[in-house]
Amino acid sequence: MSAWLALLAAVASAAGPAGPGGAARGPQAAPGRVETIGRSVQGRPIRAVRVGNPRAPIRVLVMGEIHGTEPAGQAVTRRLRRTRPPRGVELWLVEQLNPDGAAAGTRQNARGVDLNRNFPFGWRPVGEPFDTYHSGAGPFSEPESRAAADLVRRIQPRVTLYYHQMMRLVDRGGGDRALERLYSRRSGLPYEAVPLPPGAATGWQHDTFPRDTAFVVELPAGRLPARAVRRHADAVLAVARAVAPPRVRLRPIPFGAKRRREMRAYARRHYGIDDFRLRRPRAIVQHYTASDSFESAYDTFARDTPDVELGELPGVCAHYLVDRDGKVAQLVPTTIMCRHTVGLNYTAIGIEHVGVSDAQVLGNRRQRAASLRLTRMLQGRYRIRLRNVIGHNESLSSPLHRERVKRLRRQTHGDFTRSTMRRYRRALERLPSPSSLRQGSSGAR
Repeated sequence: MSAWLALLAAVASAAGPAGPGGAARGPQAAPGRVETIGRSVQGRPIRAVRVGNPRAPIRVLVMGEIHGTEPAGQAVTRRLRRTRPPRGVELWLVEQLNPDGAAAGTRQNARGVDLNRNFPFGWRPVGEPFDTYHSGAGPFSEPESRAAADLVRRIQPRVTLYYHQMMRLVDRGGGDRALERLYSRRSGLPYEAVPLPPGAATGWQHDTFPRDTAFVVELPAGRLPARAVRRHADAVLAVARAVAPPRVRLRPIPFGAKRRREMRAYARRHYGIDDFRLRRPRAIVQHYTASDSFESAYDTFARDTPDVELGELPGVCAHYLVDRDGKVAQLVPTTIMCRHTVGLNYTAIGIEHVGVSDAQVLGNRRQRAASLRLTRMLQGRYRIRLRNVIGHNESLSSPLHRERVKRLRRQTHGDFTRSTMRRYRRALERLPSPSSLRQGSSGAR
């Protein structure tokens, strides 16, 4: 197993197991909910099965079949109906997008249209009805492609997989390559690029929802053996775990009216900003607590007393605290400034780690994985660039550094040095993209 895949597995496990032992194989707690999302040319229903918590913030869509003569992916969607998705993810499973083609044994739908040439991305007229790649009379001329697009617009899946057959590969399709490579490695199929055809569904999705990922899995010809079905279902669940939101518990410190007034006064004095709110986070600063206990660190942040070093109010704090067992607590909303880094509190989210050194924190697999996942999620939510993920020790070199109090303009700390953060940022780059790990609904906003 490569180093990046081992890291990705550790980060996925930090999101919480998907079932007993994290295997996501147990029976679904509630039966899948079935929705009719449209009808074919001949009136056959096109159905989607929802598996998992309907309130989950992340959705993964799996299309088992788009060409009537390529049905092998349906076995994967049927198996996925019996799984338990990871926490925070709901699966949407469309077994047949082209039921008329499946019934007739044709690649095309009942009007002779290749549905994967019928989407409005690079569309052009191709062929005549029942020619192999006939594009239809125009983009979205077919009810099946319209049903797929309507579903994508409605649920805005973070990841969409389309099963095809014969070519035996995972297509490098322009989405999040970490997720595509992960599927490739877990399924055993090679990862290769295939030219994007005009009117392809994945091209339309990437153009319409550029922060999400849609890719094609080309299965081998013929019926999938049971072992291969399990392997591909596990690959889907691995991708789902990779985009699952990190588990964050709320453990708020007192931050009432008095502390907010103090924060506002601090912001006026240090930044010339008459507000206690964190309006636009543009940086993330990593710290360690110089203690071995979550509770001692929490108590320090909860006390609104002048800090020992600078003697100022409000008391020091951080937005998040990552414990040594990998559990993450949010102490302060990211809409409020926290005092964690001189010169950057006006624009930075602070993440504290229970520990006494960089080496101790990064040497703890669970703590490191939780920290990376949390940071990547925050990058995605606020579109924070990798170069603005820094250690406390790097604060003075940040282009965002801003300090009006002269005696503090060179003030910084020794935690999370530049060499530590080089390793940390390299590890972040090996994870799925920030947009894939962002929380909340998908799509372009």
